[in-house]
Amino acid sequence: MRYEVDFLIIGSGIAGLSFALKVAPYGKVCILSKGEASEGSTRYAQGGIAAVLYDSDSFDKHIQDTLVAGDGICDREVVEMTIREAPDRIRELVQYGVNFDKSNAGDRFDLHREGGHSEFRILHHKDNTGEEIERGLLEAIRNHPNIELKENQFAIDIITQHHLGQRVTKHTPNIECYGAYALDCSTNVIDTYLAKVTLLATGGMGNVYTTTTTPIISTGDGVAMVHRARGVLKDLEFMQFHPTSLYNPAEKPAFLITEAMRGAGAVLKDYHGNEFMQKYDSRLSLAPRDIVARAIDNEMKIAGVDHLYLDARGIGKEELINGFPNIYAKCLELGIKIDKDMIPIRPAAHYQCGGIKVDRNGESSIHHLYAAGECSCTGLHGGNRLASNSLLEAVVYAHNAAQSAIEQVKTIDFCHQVPDWNADGMVLNEEMVLITQTKRELQELMWNYVGIVRSDLRLQRAFDRLNLIYRETEDLYNRSVLTEELCELRNLIACAYLIIKFARARRENVGLHYSIDLLKEQSNH
Repeated sequence: MRYEVDFLIIGSGIAGLSFALKVAPYGKVCILSKGEASEGSTRYAQGGIAAVLYDSDSFDKHIQDTLVAGDGICDREVVEMTIREAPDRIRELVQYGVNFDKSNAGDRFDLHREGGHSEFRILHHKDNTGEEIERGLLEAIRNHPNIELKENQFAIDIITQHHLGQRVTKHTPNIECYGAYALDCSTNVIDTYLAKVTLLATGGMGNVYTTTTTPIISTGDGVAMVHRARGVLKDLEFMQFHPTSLYNPAEKPAFLITEAMRGAGAVLKDYHGNEFMQKYDSRLSLAPRDIVARAIDNEMKIAGVDHLYLDARGIGKEELINGFPNIYAKCLELGIKIDKDMIPIRPAAHYQCGGIKVDRNGESSIHHLYAAGECSCTGLHGGNRLASNSLLEAVVYAHNAAQSAIEQVKTIDFCHQVPDWNADGMVLNEEMVLITQTKRELQELMWNYVGIVRSDLRLQRAFDRLNLIYRETEDLYNRSVLTEELCELRNLIACAYLIIKFARARRENVGLHYSIDLLKEQSNH
């Protein structure tokens, strides 16, 4: 099938839905969701969204906290713009029907504090803030006559001049996006979506790694599509590992233990129940995530164990049940009473700080193609994202992109020369084991060699092995009828390649990129 829409949105998290609501009065909107509309990273965000709302805090403090966490390589102007816009975007979320917790008096928002923040400024809804935001936005979307939301649609590639038979390289000027090809997973037919403006809001790539807090659909699809389309990418070496995921190896994704729990007084302890963060940072358990994750990783390696502990026993049972009901219930399922027992934790791949390079309006290097949310790289996060700045970035850039796209759409025509997807001569791949085994191999390779701590040798080994995996998978792709699993694997391989490539090019230890070889070089100088 061929479809024509003014605004095509790939992804149904906070960025995609916010953008859709803003552009809907100006044209026909279609949202493609890879699975069920609610099943994205937004839903799994527990902690909340950071914003300066009261006089006890200030924009300058939030700006400074963001710059410090980003290890000196944030874009300061982007940081200032995003943080100053925050109160307006929060008000809009509330207007869309999102409920944030209020104080007992009910006149002010109840604010949490998280690692790296100097003040209490995290708006939240219990410990499932993302789920509440997703609920409110989806309700608003479903009530809008101009927006069509299509579930179980897997975007395969964005359409550019390449699909018109032109040779496109990274040096090609004025690459343009004309829409996207998408696999309808219910019919296995690849449809053509022509669009005047396309927004990628495809989330992260956490499933490049064995252990991740991100949903299984986070396979870096947007980044991989832009990589194939020869668009500009940035800062992909900076993969944030959340220090505290619940240690339960049988479960995927790993269940997140929000940083707000440490803000409420929970303390990190080693395998024998002793505090250890004093060895690493004066901010102890509330140091920025890169420092805490490396400290936990180091303690696990020294002791030869596969998890440590978070001790929340000092918080009090009533506050644990009221403030963290989902975490309390989840641990109870596993026989852990968190008011009496310590919580077993380990780091997990959590958030991709880099991505598709965009300008202040969220537009990529490819004309008429925007990106917002985790798949984008705005310059806000630098080398390491400050907790709860991600949902904020998504709404700010969805807003900016919408303002820009509303203007752009007036002057863009559909490209009717785009051909439909050609699947002639392809055969159905019967051997699912080829895909599942390769995916497992890729994830272990990245976890062991391109994880929290890296070295030149590990990166070289990962690159060499990945080369073989890439060739095998491309061979399979070029002769197979496309399936979501095969396309996801191909996207994960592209993302793994990019993380390694960017990591090898970064010759300084900064933020989330930490190499033992660079540490030696720095100490020798």
